[in-house]
Amino acid sequence: MIGMKNLIRIKGPVWIAGVILLSTVFLLNCSSSEKNKVIIWTSLRPVERDFLQEKLDEFGKTFPGYEFTQLFYSPEELRTNFIISALAGKGPDLIHCASDFIGPLAELEVIRPLEDVFETALLDSFIQEPVAANTYFQDHLYQIADRVGNHLCLVYNKDLVQNPPRSISELIDMKDQLVKDIDGDGDPDTYALAWNYTEPAFAVPFIGGYGGWIVDENKNPTLNTPEVTKAAQLIYDLANKYQIIPRESDYETANALFMDRRVAMIINGPWSWGTYLKNHIDIGLARIPKIDETGLWPTPMVFPMGYCFNHNLSGERLEMVVSLIKYLTSPAVELNFAVQFNIIPSRLETLQNKALEQNVLFQQALDQMMVGRPMPVFTEMRWIWDAMRPAYQGIFTNQVAPEEAARQMQQLAEKLIKENREG
Repeated sequence: MIGMKNLIRIKGPVWIAGVILLSTVFLLNCSSSEKNKVIIWTSLRPVERDFLQEKLDEFGKTFPGYEFTQLFYSPEELRTNFIISALAGKGPDLIHCASDFIGPLAELEVIRPLEDVFETALLDSFIQEPVAANTYFQDHLYQIADRVGNHLCLVYNKDLVQNPPRSISELIDMKDQLVKDIDGDGDPDTYALAWNYTEPAFAVPFIGGYGGWIVDENKNPTLNTPEVTKAAQLIYDLANKYQIIPRESDYETANALFMDRRVAMIINGPWSWGTYLKNHIDIGLARIPKIDETGLWPTPMVFPMGYCFNHNLSGERLEMVVSLIKYLTSPAVELNFAVQFNIIPSRLETLQNKALEQNVLFQQALDQMMVGRPMPVFTEMRWIWDAMRPAYQGIFTNQVAPEEAARQMQQLAEKLIKENREG
């Protein structure tokens, strides 16, 4: 079990919250000590959880003495509760999560390295480019993916936009067509584009479009750069100078505008597309428009999602769980998920299936993924996100200029990393 020294070394709000929850861990009805119950914690959407349970029930027929089930938590609850329960020798057998969980969980030694329980030939059958499906951290394999991508795309309403813009200049030129002051009060009632641009993760693609990034290969933040400043300035100008996006827009606002047909395009991820289709919006997907100054495509973060093993797993139970993961990531099961939920599968064989080659939305999402960049998985990213938010959001309330915001983000990121690492 990990020592308290290492727990302190990567302390932060989520870890403090976890310590507070320690006294309740034994009340969690999810312990892998229930010998005949194999449990997965997930943050999947309800429709995906229902489908996953069908597959668990199918697999369970080969182990009639066991019950295979799942429990839902929001991502932060999942992370915190899993850390506390696993440190106490309990918790679920598996968690299904995004790859950015891996750094903190691996450092705390609550998830098990997997290179010794999966054959090299099997691991080689997973996608390697433009992002490796399975996640390694500090030379160990910690996650077997069942999907890749999970990235932002430009989503457009085909009833309002026949040909999506391929560059920012083309987007701006669409103002007269799409931005309307219907009630004559001087403020737009419809917009060309909306998205959750006040959240730093939703601005990251544009930093890549200017040739920058938020972190280097040595885990150092790279926020005080011309590329970050230019990306923030561009987003500010789209709202205030060109007035083609709302001046205020969080996730729910942007989503509601798109659902109400008051915005022609939105930047959003695959978790949203099914909702749009169910609401009878004829959507298409495209790459986020190219930056004219650089000629580069914006680079949304691309990340796998998949299964991590509780570090307490061993013996016959470990062997059974390995068999379960081989089943859940088999080409046939992955194809079922991909077709139903527009998920990009992690297995190369599934990706090349004809059913997906003929799926227009799937191919459009895949096209955007090809210019994405892998999401960093190391622990420092949590503090970098925290450092970006205050100054970046201050740009859109006119409290700070983009150049000064970039300086403040870098300064705070370095401070948080130092404080949390040196603890």
